[in-house]
Amino acid sequence: MELIEIKTLQEAPAPVIRVGAVEFGEAEIARETPFHPAASLAEAQLQAARALVVRELLSQRAAELGLPPVVDAEGQENDEAMAVLLERELAVPEPDEAACRRFFETHRQRFSAPSRLRVRHILLAAAPDDPRARDAQYRLGQKLLRQLGEAPERFTELAQRYSACPSKGEGGELGWLGEGQTVAELDRALQHLPEGLHERPLASRYGWHIISIDERQEARPLPYEQVAERVRHSLREQATRRALRHYLLALEEAIGVEGLRLDGDADGSLMQ
Repeated sequence: MELIEIKTLQEAPAPVIRVGAVEFGEAEIARETPFHPAASLAEAQLQAARALVVRELLSQRAAELGLPPVVDAEGQENDEAMAVLLERELAVPEPDEAACRRFFETHRQRFSAPSRLRVRHILLAAAPDDPRARDAQYRLGQKLLRQLGEAPERFTELAQRYSACPSKGEGGELGWLGEGQTVAELDRALQHLPEGLHERPLASRYGWHIISIDERQEARPLPYEQVAERVRHSLREQATRRALRHYLLALEEAIGVEGLRLDGDADGSLMQ
């Protein structure tokens, strides 16, 4: 992989970064960069540099407090030691009932039961790079649909005879499916289908699917009492991120960092 010199990249970290008396140069940043995928190499290097700074700030603070090292001799993070440090150092307020209810009312959609479909299918297998097989299986699918149009009760029989999916043993029953629970191209189509037998085979990377939507349940709001713990967890997580950000920025100020500023991404660098 060809490395671009950091000093030539817009918004990239400086060639040398200091955290207290510890220095990081291009070599350390280059080793860390593959662990931070981003839209550009410059952004990946910047995220890597921030991660190194955060790790070193926490390491120096743990050493100052006489706590176990948060990074071992091989440079790997010690999650248990990190948890001990943060539990001691972070003051995270527990959300009260009033705050939880306000958050719930403002984010009702987040705490709704998602829509779901009860689906049966017959998979007519054909590889995406085999046009002859896909054409033959599509024509078979049209034939099966004509038969089902005349006798819908034959779906179980035809699934057991023709389907290449393990669900053939249950007559093609897939049960209740929520969004994202099947292959992406089929999932997108299912979200827009009405109840009943779909009029044509649907394509996926596995072949063609004869689809029957037996029941649809739309998304519906849930009462606060049913999601209270989820609401409390969401608020606690938000408060933890805020506390973590302020903590890291305070360490940056106290220990001293040259060549890079954490700014608003302090907590994000640790969460990665």
